[in-house]
Amino acid sequence: MHELGIVFHMIDTLEKVAEQNELTTISKVSLNLGEVSGVLPDYLLDCWRWAADRTELLHGAELSVNTIEAVTVCNACGRSYETIPHGKTCPHCGSPDTVLLRGNEVEIDSVEAPE
Repeated sequence: MHELGIVFHMIDTLEKVAEQNELTTISKVSLNLGEVSGVLPDYLLDCWRWAADRTELLHGAELSVNTIEAVTVCNACGRSYETIPHGKTCPHCGSPDTVLLRGNEVEIDSVEAPE
């Protein structure tokens, strides 16, 4: 379960952000999560609730997960396509010479603090 490790890393990052911005409480965190990141949103949310509630800074804070669609580009024909239905093989020309453009993200998008 690498989701717990991701949550611990997020908490470390959020503690630094809070210190830099003189925040004592964070009420909401938005996370961009790529659909092929390998992170399971339900597990991530469970881990978040468990770990965040053990900190003063994040106790009760909401985690909002925004799914980023996976898109791949074909180096052979230059066209892009949805990754999930087609995988690494270009549906336009059949080439396996492809590169994932987006969809592997795990990044904090925004942080909200109570007024």
